[in-house]
Amino acid sequence: MTTQTWLVTGGAGFIGGNFVLRQMQKETIQIVNLDALTYAGNLDTLDCIKDHPGHVFVLGDIGDRCLVDYLLNRYEPDAVVNFAAESHVDRSIDAPETFIQTNVLGTFQLLDAARHYWKSLPEDRANKFRFLHVSTDEVYGSLGETGKFTETTRYQPNSPYSASKAGSDHLVRAYYHTFGLPVLTTNCSNNYGPYQFPEKLIPLIIHNAVNGKPLPIYGKGTNIRDWLFVEDHCRAIEFALEKGVPGEVYNVGGNNEKTNLQVVHTICDLLDELLPDSPHRPHRNLITYVADRPGHDQRYAIDATKISQQLGWEPLETFETGLRKTVQWYLHNQEWVDRVMDGSYLGERLGLDEGGN
Repeated sequence: MTTQTWLVTGGAGFIGGNFVLRQMQKETIQIVNLDALTYAGNLDTLDCIKDHPGHVFVLGDIGDRCLVDYLLNRYEPDAVVNFAAESHVDRSIDAPETFIQTNVLGTFQLLDAARHYWKSLPEDRANKFRFLHVSTDEVYGSLGETGKFTETTRYQPNSPYSASKAGSDHLVRAYYHTFGLPVLTTNCSNNYGPYQFPEKLIPLIIHNAVNGKPLPIYGKGTNIRDWLFVEDHCRAIEFALEKGVPGEVYNVGGNNEKTNLQVVHTICDLLDELLPDSPHRPHRNLITYVADRPGHDQRYAIDATKISQQLGWEPLETFETGLRKTVQWYLHNQEWVDRVMDGSYLGERLGLDEGGN
């Protein structure tokens, strides 16, 4: 049985961590996991594989060219999967420079190191090598009431976060067209599921509701997102690595458009059912409306026809089944939540200061 080695960056974060855990269930993949362990990276997520012989964790930054060169030459990976990114819109409003540093300059260093490594490989291995860049639907901007983002939708990023991801996407494209580096890009809709840092909507609402705290809704709660269960996203990445055509972009969506208010209502109703003795029932009474986020995009929706028709991927979870699994996971893993909310982030509102001060 042939074993492949993949260099996964950001593999202690939410999506990257779930991806790494999936691979460790197989006997054919070795993972070299490079993560800087910023606020959203958490080794607790990887605790169950800390002694797994197929998982090598390396503390470091994708912008550290010497380290990346060393890892590529030392472990000779068959693919690089780049999850590493600063990813929270509100934080990008408070501190945009960090997002440019990691998402643009860091991706550049990783790409350039991968290019030189790829050029050094023998032809048979070079032909099979892949650099997969994980991106977001936010690079496309905001939709009106109708239509969906396709792979040819014009980029119109509206936040420092989405602008930095757009910049990294363009670099990846350029390295294919200029140097021939066999890249793949996936642009996904809003992910949810286990191990997500509790500043994002779904885990924050679960955490606050369980503890009887206010459930903050931006504006009127009418902003619409397409929700994708993280396991389905990880499967899509596997499909792209196995079957994707170099240079191509694949949009990955869950086909689950919901307003933020609908999401919060569903979580509250699930908690009412799963916690019948909670003193905070009905949990909808905890909802509070707060000032909207600056530059808040109204609607995102992904057209995933391409990855479905060309690669055969389809999501396995509906929003209802995926959200139930997610709520149950957080209820059963309160210790993980307590450890990640160790004082560095306490659920406070971010992204209020438009001046970045």
